[in-house]
Amino acid sequence: MDLTTTYMGLKLKNPLVLSASPLTNSVDKVKAVEDAGAAAVVMHSLFEEQIIHDQQEIDHFLTTTSHNYAEALDYFPEPEEYRNLHAEEYLEQLRRLKEALDIPVIGSLNGVSAGGWMKYATEMEKAGADAIELNIYYVATDPNISCAEVEQMYIEDLKTVKQSVSIPVAMKLSPFFTAFGNMAKRLDEAGADALVLFNRFYQPDIDLERLEVTPNLQFSTSYEIRLPLRWIAILYGHLKASLAATSGVHNPEDALKLIMAGADVTMMTSAVLEYGPYAFERMLKGITRWMEEHEYESIQQMKGSMSYQHVAEPAAYERANYIRVLQSYRF
Repeated sequence: MDLTTTYMGLKLKNPLVLSASPLTNSVDKVKAVEDAGAAAVVMHSLFEEQIIHDQQEIDHFLTTTSHNYAEALDYFPEPEEYRNLHAEEYLEQLRRLKEALDIPVIGSLNGVSAGGWMKYATEMEKAGADAIELNIYYVATDPNISCAEVEQMYIEDLKTVKQSVSIPVAMKLSPFFTAFGNMAKRLDEAGADALVLFNRFYQPDIDLERLEVTPNLQFSTSYEIRLPLRWIAILYGHLKASLAATSGVHNPEDALKLIMAGADVTMMTSAVLEYGPYAFERMLKGITRWMEEHEYESIQQMKGSMSYQHVAEPAAYERANYIRVLQSYRF
C-alpha cells in the first residue's frame, strides 16, 4: 500500500505532519514523533514581535548612556548588525532538528507587517529548513482599513519572502476573508507553494474576578475539520499550490475525510499534546486499516475523490447544505 504524498514538491512517506507546536523545542520529543510515523514537522513560530523587541532592547542599551560616553558608540556596530537573541536560538534549534531527523523540517515565520523581520526566512533556509510556513496572523481592528488593503498586505508579504528564498513557501491562513476562493487564487498566482487551512484565532476571555482580559487556549476538536474540509474540497483542482489541512485532526477518520476532500497533507498538534507521539502511530494504523477494508491501494487514488468537482451533489458544499441542515432537524 502506497501512503506517500507530495507536499510543496517534497516527497513525504505519508500525509501526517506535526504542525507548529511547543514540542519542537525538544529534539528528543520530535525524534519520538518521527519514530511514531510523522512524515514532516513544522517548527514553532518565530514571531515578528520577538525580533522587533530584541532590536529595540539593543537600541535602548546603546543609546541611553550616549550623553555620557558618546564616543564609545563608535566602537559598537549599528543595532541592526546585532544578532537577534530569539532568532539565534530558533535557528540553532532548527539546525539541531535537521541533524537529528530524516524527515523534512519546515520553518515557521509569524508576523503581519512588512519589515526586516522577514529576512529571517533567508536565515531559516541557510540553517537547513526544507520549506517556510508564513503564518500571517492579523486581526483587522482598525475600521479605516479596507478588506482590499488587508488582502494586498498578505500578497506583498508572500512576495517579499518568496523573493528572498529558493525553498518552498506555504501560506497559513485564517478563513476570515470576504471571498476566500479569490484570495486563495491570488496567493496561488503570487507564488504560494501551499495553502495551510486554517489558522486558529485564539479568542480572549474576561476574568470576572480580576477584571482582566485573559488568554484562553483550548485544544481543538474533530468538529473543527469541517471548515478546512469544505474549502479544500472547493479549491481542489483549481490551484497549483498544495493544500494542507490543520485544526481538528484527531483520529484516522478526520485525516481520511480531509484527504478525500483534496488535502495533500493533514497536520495536527492538539492530539499529539494530549496523547503523545503515539497519536501518529494510531493514525497510521487506522488509515491503513480503512484503506485495506475499502480496497484503496494509495493515498493518491483517494485524494480529491470527494472534492467539489467529483461528488454527485457539489451543492452540498454551498448554500444548499446550509438549508438542508436546518430543515433536517425535527422535534
